[in-house]
Amino acid sequence: MHHKNYIVREPLLDGAQRVIGYELLWQQKGGHPVLDADLEQLVGFVAEHVQHEEHGWLLRDKLLFLDAVPAMLSTDALFALPPERTVLSLQARTLMDPNTRAAVQAVRAGGIGISIRGLEVGHITKALAPYASHVEMRFAGINVAEQARTYAAAKGASLRMVGRPVSNWIDYDACATLGLEAFVGKLHLTPRPGNPVKGLNPTQAIILQLMQMVQNNDDIPKLEGVLKRDPALTYKLLRNINSAGFGAGREVQSIRQAIALMGYAPLYRWLTLLLASASTSGYSPVLMETAVVRGRLTELLGLHALPKAEGENLFVAGMFSLLDRLLGLPMKEVLDTIPLPPEVVKALLTREGMYGPYLALAEACELSSNLVGSLAAGLNLSPLEVNKAHLCALAWAQAVTA
Repeated sequence: MHHKNYIVREPLLDGAQRVIGYELLWQQKGGHPVLDADLEQLVGFVAEHVQHEEHGWLLRDKLLFLDAVPAMLSTDALFALPPERTVLSLQARTLMDPNTRAAVQAVRAGGIGISIRGLEVGHITKALAPYASHVEMRFAGINVAEQARTYAAAKGASLRMVGRPVSNWIDYDACATLGLEAFVGKLHLTPRPGNPVKGLNPTQAIILQLMQMVQNNDDIPKLEGVLKRDPALTYKLLRNINSAGFGAGREVQSIRQAIALMGYAPLYRWLTLLLASASTSGYSPVLMETAVVRGRLTELLGLHALPKAEGENLFVAGMFSLLDRLLGLPMKEVLDTIPLPPEVVKALLTREGMYGPYLALAEACELSSNLVGSLAAGLNLSPLEVNKAHLCALAWAQAVTA
């Protein structure tokens, strides 16, 4: 279970480039097949970490697709997850068993989604409606658009089509135009083309100046003076400090008071998030959300062994690892623009040094790769520690990007 398998994730996009959910899979050490009993345990482990007793569903509006086997359909842990946010992915061949079909109909009646894999296009019919909310279509070869056209023509009125793998934005556009509703691929690692602007825009230049001032411990009036040059930044700061999540307790209307209440370390982290989200070159929402998850995961992984004071640098290393794609510049040019500690630069350029291996592990958690196990072992991190950090980072990212 979580003592020997690693969770890897892939985002699902809709036709408007939004991240509508995540697919979570087990990746076993050494790449060996994951046992059915282990897959069954995935539900309980995930439920424990993304469903909070007081705050409820921590992934907000996201769907969660879980690799599944029929035994999952009757596990008690399944009912700890919100049914409207949960989709179990089952192989089509399992529906040959009448007991499985009955169990599928029962969970569907309770609102849980079922995604069917391994189905030939000719078998996509309305008869699937009692058993499936989604049908996964696998693309093979280079003519993705033609295959998507065939799938779209076979689509049942109540079925949502999930295309995989959709690995570039040209294929994405073709699938979206034809009405496929969700896409899995490596688009979270690829900037959206079409905007020729590269480098820092004026807002990012101000954010960068503020980051440098925070690093230099400049006094609050100086920070206030720079912030006042950008009304949108001032608005975002006051909105953040007055949010329910920050819990200031009273409405804050002064920039100076907001900075004092927030503190320099949280302010630096907030500015880091803003620097990436203020990008307009090659920007896509999935790229931004991936950067946030990666930043927090790098931090949580590193703090198992490194002092708490290293947390900010770990977060920046993870968060900035996609900044070259967000800005449309080579990483070396990005780092010439942004002064960062040498160890953070080393991590970003070579995945070496104090922070680099933790960043590499966070990246591996986005891929179905044997790298996850070998990198974790090299850092003396158990699968349980990595998986807990991964789910916590995913939940944290939803809170800060909402």
